[in-house]
Amino acid sequence: MENKYLDINTLKFLLYEVHDLQNVLDQSRFNDYDQESIGLFLNAVKDFSDREMFPFFREMDEQPARFEDGEIIVHPQVKNYIKKGGEMGLVSGLFDYEIGGMQLPGMVVTASAYIQETANNHLPGYIGLTLGAAELIEKFGSKELNDKFVPKMLTGDWTGTMCLTEPQAGSSLSDIITSAEPTEDGYNISGQKIFISGGDYKGAENIVHLLLARIKGAPAGTKGISLFVVPKNRESANGELVSNDVTTFADFEKMGQKGYCTTHLFFGHNDDCKGWLVGEPNQGLKYMFMMMNGARIAVGRGAAAISMAAFQASLSYARERPQGRNLTNTGKKDVSQEQTLIINHPDVKRMLMLQKVVAEGSLSLILLSSKFHDLSQTHSDPEEREKYSYLLEMLTPIAKTYPSEMGLLSVSNGLQVLGGYGFCSDFILQQYYRDIRIFSIYEGTTGIQSLDLLGRKMTMNNGKGVKLLSDEIMNSIQDASKFEDLKPYAQKLGETLKLTQEVLQFLMQFAKKGDYERFLSDATVFMEFFGNIVVGWLWLEIAVKSQNAMVLSDTKYSSAFYESKISAMKFYFKYEIPKTKALAEVLMDKHVLTTANENQLFT
Repeated sequence: MENKYLDINTLKFLLYEVHDLQNVLDQSRFNDYDQESIGLFLNAVKDFSDREMFPFFREMDEQPARFEDGEIIVHPQVKNYIKKGGEMGLVSGLFDYEIGGMQLPGMVVTASAYIQETANNHLPGYIGLTLGAAELIEKFGSKELNDKFVPKMLTGDWTGTMCLTEPQAGSSLSDIITSAEPTEDGYNISGQKIFISGGDYKGAENIVHLLLARIKGAPAGTKGISLFVVPKNRESANGELVSNDVTTFADFEKMGQKGYCTTHLFFGHNDDCKGWLVGEPNQGLKYMFMMMNGARIAVGRGAAAISMAAFQASLSYARERPQGRNLTNTGKKDVSQEQTLIINHPDVKRMLMLQKVVAEGSLSLILLSSKFHDLSQTHSDPEEREKYSYLLEMLTPIAKTYPSEMGLLSVSNGLQVLGGYGFCSDFILQQYYRDIRIFSIYEGTTGIQSLDLLGRKMTMNNGKGVKLLSDEIMNSIQDASKFEDLKPYAQKLGETLKLTQEVLQFLMQFAKKGDYERFLSDATVFMEFFGNIVVGWLWLEIAVKSQNAMVLSDTKYSSAFYESKISAMKFYFKYEIPKTKALAEVLMDKHVLTTANENQLFT
């Protein structure tokens, strides 16, 4: 069954043309690859997704993961997917050749995962977390830990997780109480973790948990948190796998992503759980954030994929569903005419266009973030690496948040396109709507990402990050201004960028006074404001590439394809960009309600 909800042409256009994958391939690390070989890899991933993922998407919703007799039962395809995905290199893609990796650019791995997530968003997390956990061990762990765990993780024989959250410590990681007591052969681990994606399932040979805990006597707060490898099963003296006293207490029953198990784990229930320190003591949070930053971009990618799949499903329905009639010149319907397809109604087109600009804009944002990550790690010029590191820092909270929040709105519009059928389980839109709702919560809620953007990223190194990002936006504005048809949109984006400066000047006065609660009180509003501008920039860049292709008579894609991209940009600038003015008015309003005493608001 083909994954018909993937727009592969748009993916390749954004990857190759808009975000210039070749720039990354030119770095010495990726000398063995060219665009043709990357294309073959992505086509193979699409074929794999069509065969091994898409046909099971609805089944996984109808036959969810469940806790039964002390074990978590998942759909049989979970194990098949991990095994075959491991054989294809879907875990090892980012890693060095020397340890069995494929040494692919992150942009390509991102595109590969996106293809999979449009097919079935319940499965890729099992592989994605394994990749992230193995990356942490490879980067910070000892040779012994690397030799013991990484090879089997890269082949997909063993999977991995990240274990942060505890019942009393969600976003507030400083309140973690899971403990680690030194012994002769490692550490005794004791504590519990909740909301552990892919944390356990029947039939898994081993699951390697990357766990945050506090060594006995460590400092309070985040400064005393260390990182440990804690496998579900450990090797005995004779090399056999035996239980490591990691007990599954439950699987959380969720409204969406039901095929992706989410567990409650207890470590050391029988005082026999062993862990091994990764890197230095009390540096765990710093190490884990390496994985979390990648995970945040991955969350945005998953939301972007669901948005695209839902858009394609809505578009397909609108092209087939007759309903109502077109208005005549008199403003009345001619009931003697046959019904028209709903895609001919202006309001339906508006909803579909919103879905399109959110889905494609989100994908563009994710690919650009991945490009910045690649270049921050591999560019030959140290100054360029530093620049791309700053740009990556700026985009990461937006890349997680915009696709998640706007994706939910986008899929909601898809439900509306289907009318009453959108609310019925016969059609796929309701599943996409339930699945995407978690993405604004995964890996730090929208509020947490917003505090990060305004409180840390906008102020880091005296605003260097936002200055570099503004320079990138101004370059696109200048490129767009060369085309007469795009000039008005370039001018509008430039005006909106100036509005950002006004908003920041207004808010920074509170930070300078030390009134950080006021400074950050509307951080989520600022996220919506600035995310809107960033995606507007990306749409202008898409329009520039499309306009230039038509001028040069580029035949990689059809004229209709390029024209549709320019039309989408114009839609975004008509319906979305104007919202920044209202948001700016909110941000610069002197009245503050949310810092008031609880009794003043809710009595």
